[in-house]
Amino acid sequence: MAKLRIELVKSIIGRKPNHIATVKSLGINKMHDVVEHIETPELKGKLAQVSYLLKIEEVQG
Repeated sequence: MAKLRIELVKSIIGRKPNHIATVKSLGINKMHDVVEHIETPELKGKLAQVSYLLKIEEVQG
């Protein structure tokens, strides 16, 4: 399982309510917040839904 670093690079203002909820469920509250999560099927689904708002990198180790 890979570890992913996720950063919010576009604002959630004016987005669909379910997209805002998805971003918040990732633990991101404001622009340029960075979180790290282990890649799971559930996480991949969330990231696919709001990928246009995020920058996603794979972390070594």
